[in-house]
Amino acid sequence: MKNCGCGHTAGVGPYAKGRELVEFVNAAHGGEIGKKPGPGGGLATTCQGCGAPFILMTFVDSCPACGGIHAVSPPRCSDPAHIQFAGEGYRLP
Repeated sequence: MKNCGCGHTAGVGPYAKGRELVEFVNAAHGGEIGKKPGPGGGLATTCQGCGAPFILMTFVDSCPACGGIHAVSPPRCSDPAHIQFAGEGYRLP
């Protein structure tokens, strides 16, 4: 994995996993990135908590079935395989 150009190396920042990625994207650029619509009208995915299919409409979004919080970072938003799950019971601050 390459550096994204924003000073973060592989495994941190936009390349983090799980809850760390969700928190990073949600806080990025003063909290604005998480609220922005994802490209192409969203990413079709399956909730990593309950298994329900849904569309991740923004960079940070929740499963409509269980409320599980998921995120994808802008540098990796073209592939649903990069969507990360914050974990069961996690709620956005």
